[in-house]
Amino acid sequence: MSARGNPRIAVVTGGTTGIGLTCAEHLLASGHRVALFSQQPARVEAARKSLSGKFGVDNVLAEIVDLRQPEALVRFFEKVSTTWGSPAVLVCNAGFSPKHGGQRLAFDAIPLAEWNDVLAVNLTGAMLCCQLAAPAMAAERFGRIVFISSVAGRALPRIAGTSYVASKAALSGLARSLVSEYGPRGVTINTIAPGRILTEMTGPEDSPTNQAALTRIPSGRLGHPEDIAAVVTFLASEKAGFVNGAIIDVNGGEYMPC
Repeated sequence: MSARGNPRIAVVTGGTTGIGLTCAEHLLASGHRVALFSQQPARVEAARKSLSGKFGVDNVLAEIVDLRQPEALVRFFEKVSTTWGSPAVLVCNAGFSPKHGGQRLAFDAIPLAEWNDVLAVNLTGAMLCCQLAAPAMAAERFGRIVFISSVAGRALPRIAGTSYVASKAALSGLARSLVSEYGPRGVTINTIAPGRILTEMTGPEDSPTNQAALTRIPSGRLGHPEDIAAVVTFLASEKAGFVNGAIIDVNGGEYMPC
């Protein structure tokens, strides 16, 4: 983990709510400085105020960035480097799953614009962040990249639409390519596939969708953002140096690969 006297720098995309915000909190608690962003100003400001109050203003950088705008990403990473230095940890958490009237669209009804938008955020955005972070990690011979995927990208999708499923499944292929190129240079790249986690995106615990999901989970409960953040914090640490190219399912047993 990051030493208090010389804190490592972590970037968390989509870090203002839910899983991303909780990951930021855990990384800060373990001694990192954390830079995070999302595209919603009110949420960015709320996250900055909350995290700075708990961990100090010198340890938090929160910015408004749209992952679909490569120039904005470049400016963000330049600001991180100018303020603190190059990131040693990158958590690619930002993503969205379009619904229409609370339901996914049938495959043959997906507009091309929606398909492109989902991939631009969930997949291409992650790729661009890696391009901006991985070379400096390799130069330092230390780096930790963590992709937040989904059980929907691993098993038969029940709730998510095709664009979301495809984007999340593709992250594991991106990870394999990065392991091949950057693994020999001290950088690990791993993927976490959360199951049904209680966040704003998944709605209230007692919703019919969440209650139906609960019947499929052997652990007998829905997940919480802390369940994912704990794994992220471990993967970001020095102790996880031999964990590379893994897909870690955090789903209470809902999906168990052979």
